[in-house]
Amino acid sequence: MHRVVVTGIGALTPIGNNIQEYKENLYKGVSGADMITHFDATNFRTQFACELKGYDPSEHFDRKQVRKLDPFSQYAMVVAKEAVENSGVDFESIDLTRAGVIWGSGIGGFEVLESEISYAANNPEKPRYNPYLIPKLIIDIAAGHISMEYGLRGVNYGIVSACATSTHALAVSMDTIRIGRADLIVTGGSEAAITKTGVGGFGSMKALSPRNDDPQTASRPFDKDRDGFVLGEGAGGFVLESLEHAQKRGANIIAELVGAGMTADAHHMTAPHPQGLGATQVMIDALADAKLNPEDIAYINVHGTSTPLGDVAESLAIKNVFKDHAYNLNISSTKSMTGHLLGAAGAIEAIAGLFTITDGVIPPTINHFTDDPEIDNKLNFTFNQPQERKVDAFLSNTFGFGGHNASVIFKRFNG
Repeated sequence: MHRVVVTGIGALTPIGNNIQEYKENLYKGVSGADMITHFDATNFRTQFACELKGYDPSEHFDRKQVRKLDPFSQYAMVVAKEAVENSGVDFESIDLTRAGVIWGSGIGGFEVLESEISYAANNPEKPRYNPYLIPKLIIDIAAGHISMEYGLRGVNYGIVSACATSTHALAVSMDTIRIGRADLIVTGGSEAAITKTGVGGFGSMKALSPRNDDPQTASRPFDKDRDGFVLGEGAGGFVLESLEHAQKRGANIIAELVGAGMTADAHHMTAPHPQGLGATQVMIDALADAKLNPEDIAYINVHGTSTPLGDVAESLAIKNVFKDHAYNLNISSTKSMTGHLLGAAGAIEAIAGLFTITDGVIPPTINHFTDDPEIDNKLNFTFNQPQERKVDAFLSNTFGFGGHNASVIFKRFNG
């Protein structure tokens, strides 16, 4: 099987609109949470989120393109462009029938769907729908737009598995290159769910923190007083290539993607398995796929959403898998800073993990104030401050509603 390497990355997050800004603010421990500006949230249970800061679509698209693209597709194309430029690939010099796109979103075109239904409901005598409604909302359209932008005529489709989506996209892209179906894949995930429906829907489930008086500290993974996640938006993207393809064109190799696990809890629509069985198995499978031992992993970027049940289950799963080595790991939840980007979470969190390999610094889990007696706080959650550490291999976890679990492992490229 072909080895798979990362040659390009791109990020659009609530704490940075490109790779460099994102990295700097991760290490500064910046919170991306603030009061919602996308709509009037005064009457909502939760009135804050992790919105993008200073994002202007006109800086990336003309007016005609903006009308055709829901924000989730805009974000996908912005980070795909950064990843492609970062990779240095010249698409005129490669076989475009062997270059493709596998892109994911947990929800897709929420904004356009919400606005069109609202208009029709308020105009029942003359219901009128935008002709771009369907092509703007479908989840696979982001992959289609990226392929059209660069003329990529290989494998092309969308993936959806709630909050595990972009980790699944990474895993499937890796396997596609491994078995020789493609030489290069642009992959990742994007999400734009900070709308009335998104905030209202997650809020009605009591999934969101209601800490309106202190939004910047509301995302508190593994803290005793955590009370729900903070909704985020944005995207993360990768250029993955077979090692042979990358070396042939003299690409700079950032890291190697060496393993993935994909499992199901088969337990509950929204709650994790209380003993973390699915989370345990997905990490075991990822290690086996990577042909690594637990002791080879230095860092885990955890799902760590700041929900009462999820954080306990994940910490148990880590101890189940890593045994005594669990106490030698650095662990952090970067959702404490970015919020939860749903289908894009896995992509931006895997990028945060790549920074640990390239920079030797572990990003913190901010907003820790009180230890939770239900969580083993002898584990090193990298609370509140970054820590220097050489990382040769890391694991990234994402778990989604429906019991979907996905983990990926990257390691330092050694030739």
